[in-house]
Amino acid sequence: MTPATILAVRLSPECSDSLRESWGRSHVLDQAGGLAEVVHDVGREAPALVVVDLTRQADGGHSAAGDLELLTARWPNTPVLAIVDPDCPEMLERRAVLSNVSLLRSPSAESLLGQVRNLLPVEAPAPEPKRGANVVTPGFETASGSFRRMLDDVSVAASHNVTILLIGETGSGKTHLSRRIHEASPRRDEPFLHVACGALPRELIESELFGHVRGAFTSAHADKDGKFVAAGRGTILLDEIDVLGPEQQVKLLKVIETGEFEPVGSNRTLKSQARLVVASNLELQPLVERGQFRPDLYYRLNMLKFDIPPLRKRRPDIVPLARKFIEKFQELHGVSIRRVDEALFDSLLAYPWPGNVRELEHVVQRAVIYCRDGVLTDCCLPPHILAGQAGPTNDSTVQLGGRFAGADPTLERQVAFTEREIIEQTLYKNNFSRTNTARELGISRVTLYNKMKKYKMMRT
Repeated sequence: MTPATILAVRLSPECSDSLRESWGRSHVLDQAGGLAEVVHDVGREAPALVVVDLTRQADGGHSAAGDLELLTARWPNTPVLAIVDPDCPEMLERRAVLSNVSLLRSPSAESLLGQVRNLLPVEAPAPEPKRGANVVTPGFETASGSFRRMLDDVSVAASHNVTILLIGETGSGKTHLSRRIHEASPRRDEPFLHVACGALPRELIESELFGHVRGAFTSAHADKDGKFVAAGRGTILLDEIDVLGPEQQVKLLKVIETGEFEPVGSNRTLKSQARLVVASNLELQPLVERGQFRPDLYYRLNMLKFDIPPLRKRRPDIVPLARKFIEKFQELHGVSIRRVDEALFDSLLAYPWPGNVRELEHVVQRAVIYCRDGVLTDCCLPPHILAGQAGPTNDSTVQLGGRFAGADPTLERQVAFTEREIIEQTLYKNNFSRTNTARELGISRVTLYNKMKKYKMMRT
C-alpha cells in the first residue's frame, strides 16, 4: 500500500527535518514552495495533511486567505495546519476560522509535532510521551495560544496531589475541565463528585461536605457521610466556592492543609484522602477586600489558580465548536443538514456569548432543530443573537441588552427580526397551519407565504 503524504509548504529546514524524523517511516514528506503552486497544480492528489508556513505576510494575509479558501474547497477532507505570526492578520485568521484550518502561533518543533499528531488520522510511530505532556487537551481543542498554554500548565498540576482553583464565567467549561483533571490524574479510577455549593441551602452545605451525626440538628434522623468521605481517594469539585460562609471556609482551609475535619455534631476527627478542585465564576480577591472571603484561604487557593477565558476572547474557537455541535445535534435529533451557510458563522462570530460555550451549544441545538430544508442559515438562529442583544455577564465590557461590534444596526433588519419571530411563534401556535396563522395575523395567505419565503421558513 502506498504510504500517505504530508505536504509541507514553505516550511523551514528545521521543521521539515522534525516532520521527516517523526513521520518518515509511515508517511511521504512532499514539499512545495507556496500555496499558489499547490492550488494550481491540478494533477496533485490530496495528501493526508497540509502543513503551511504563513508567517511574514506582506499584504495583510489577503493572498494567503484566498489560496486557503481554494485549497480547502479542493480538498475538504484534508486537515490543514498553518504556522502564523503571534499577531496573525485578521483577514488570514478569519479565513482560517471559516475554513476550519488549525493555526499554530508557536512554531517550535515540539508544538508542531504535537499539532500534527492531533490532526493526522493515524498515530505517529513515536516514543512514549514525556512526563508532563499535556493530557487535558482532549475535549479542549483550541486555536488560542494563551488558552493552550494554560491547559499545558493545568496538565502538569493534574498529575500532582494539589488543590486547583478554576476561575471562569458561567458556561466557560469549569466542570468539564475539572473532570478532565480528574481523568488525567492517578485518581482516574476513583469517584468524581461535583458539589454545586450555590444550589445548597447555606445551613446544609457543611453537612453535605463533612457529614453529620444523628441528632446534630432537627432533621438529622441518622448518621450521614459527607462528600469528603464518599469521594474516598477520588476528586471533589467544589463549585461556586464563593458562597461558603466564614465558618465553612475555616473548615475547608483545615481540610486543605491537614486533610482533617469533623462531621457536624461530632467530636470525632476524620481524615480526607480526596483531591480538591474548587471553582468560582467570580474573582475572589474583591471578596477578600470586602471581608466576604478569608485571606488565608484565598492565598492558599491562589497558589494554583487558572483563569478560563470566556468564549468571546477566543473567537477562533467559535466556528470549530459550532461545527462540532452541529454534527452532534443533527445526529441526536435526526435532522439532515447538507450545507451550513457562512452567514450563520458570521452571526456567531459577531455575538459576545455571555453564556459562553454552554450558550453556544444551546443556540446551535435550536438552530439545528429549526433547520427545515437541509441548509443551516442564520435565519435558524434566535432573534436576540441576530439583533445583538447580549444577556447578563460579569464582564463590564459587554453591555446588558446592548449592541456590539459586528451587529447590523439598521432599523429594517431590526423590524425583520421581530416580524420573523412573530410569524414563527404564530405558526407554531397554530400547528403550522398557514390558513389559521394568516387569519390570526390579519394578513392573506399569499402575504404569509411570501414572508415565509423571504425569511426562509418554508417547510420541506
